[in-house]
Amino acid sequence: MNWSALDLGIVGPALVAGLLVLATHVPLGMQVLDRGIVFIDLAIAQIAGLGVIAADALGVAEHGLAVQAAAVTAALLGAWLLTWTERRAAQQQEALIGVLFVLAACVGLLMLAGNPHGGEHLKDLLVGQILWGNTTQLAWLAVLSVILLGAIAAGWTERLGRFGFYGAFAVAVTASVQLVGVYLVFSSLIVPALATAALPRARRLVVAYAIGGAGYALGLALSALFDLPSGAVIVCTLAGCALAWKALGVGAKVRPLP
Repeated sequence: MNWSALDLGIVGPALVAGLLVLATHVPLGMQVLDRGIVFIDLAIAQIAGLGVIAADALGVAEHGLAVQAAAVTAALLGAWLLTWTERRAAQQQEALIGVLFVLAACVGLLMLAGNPHGGEHLKDLLVGQILWGNTTQLAWLAVLSVILLGAIAAGWTERLGRFGFYGAFAVAVTASVQLVGVYLVFSSLIVPALATAALPRARRLVVAYAIGGAGYALGLALSALFDLPSGAVIVCTLAGCALAWKALGVGAKVRPLP
């Protein structure tokens, strides 16, 4: 255990990144559960990651605006495709989302097959690089989070129908997947929302944010102390915090306000 590894200069910005991800992913995760399309986050995140892989294969500078544009374009195309499939085959939507995820993952593997650093790129895509996010990435994520939260609160995504939801989802996931990885995107969306599913809306948001924030803070601390991969540890601590909430019976004591 290395206490000196708890450097706020590294852990602090990473925690800010995690809280920014949670800001949009918690309410979107609740909508995902309500719609019954749990694996949409994995599919869209994988498609956005495929855009990043494609940009890298074309020699685009890493973390530049062109990479962001490639990721957003890929994710929005995926959102458009899912909007179309929901109109044509709503009952099979979850299965189609799973197929899309597998296809995007396999195409990404094929594109990385000839890359000597392919394994490293794949690991970064899956578990992210939350400890190494720069000021530009955090500023971009903060601005986008404010815009998306404003759009959700104002009901703009609902006014745009199916594509409003899928489009907002695609933009949110694109902004976070390069920083925290596919696994943390999925966990940030689903774990807090699932743990608080029985609560009334207002309390649900507060508790879900608390579970998410605790999971990120504890995960970052443990990964620093024991020199473990941050993304993987945070996924585990998010699940642990959700289970602790359930095990303590706190959720059962909370009742809707009359």
